[in-house]
Amino acid sequence: MTSEIILQYFPDLSAEQREQFEKLPALYEHWNSQINVISRKDIDLLFERHVLHSLGIAKVMAFLPGENVLDVGTGGGFPGIPLAILFPETQFHLVDSIGKKIKVVTEVAAALGLRNVKASHLRAEQIADKFDFVVSRAVTQLKDFYPWVKGKFNKQSNNKLLNGILYLKGGDLEQEIKESGLKVTQYHLKDYFKEEFFETKQVIYVKSPL
Repeated sequence: MTSEIILQYFPDLSAEQREQFEKLPALYEHWNSQINVISRKDIDLLFERHVLHSLGIAKVMAFLPGENVLDVGTGGGFPGIPLAILFPETQFHLVDSIGKKIKVVTEVAAALGLRNVKASHLRAEQIADKFDFVVSRAVTQLKDFYPWVKGKFNKQSNNKLLNGILYLKGGDLEQEIKESGLKVTQYHLKDYFKEEFFETKQVIYVKSPL
């Protein structure tokens, strides 16, 4: 699997962005051999299952220059790193409670020359800053995730969606959404990507509390 799958869905990438995406497999293979941040069987499907999946958020909404985005439980840098490549004028703060995963994020961002990425070994609850959006990928149940971030949003919204959460999830989410008590909008990634992997994948949007 090559970065061609990214160009198929995001054809307007600059030469620098294309080069940055091309570098991802070698970087993750290197770091994964030392610190296991991606399952061994997924490393060969990096572009589909990690990079393109992360960019599903971009199909729902494009971040604006100057916006600030928090990636909670980023692991090895997903969805934050691919989004930071795609939106170089948006600031991304990637956090994880596991230090060795943040080391991978820091090294990958440096190798790619990403100047819009900050990585911190912190829990979401420890972050004092305010953000326009919070992104994450299947870190925990929505009802548990929401309290971690509900006080972390800027009041002023400038994008087509009001400030809030953009959460990548998979499977049947009816019960999880019901238990959360939240009003959500569901975006099905099968509407944007044709690969079978995306058949049950969604971006869940939750507007920030006023």
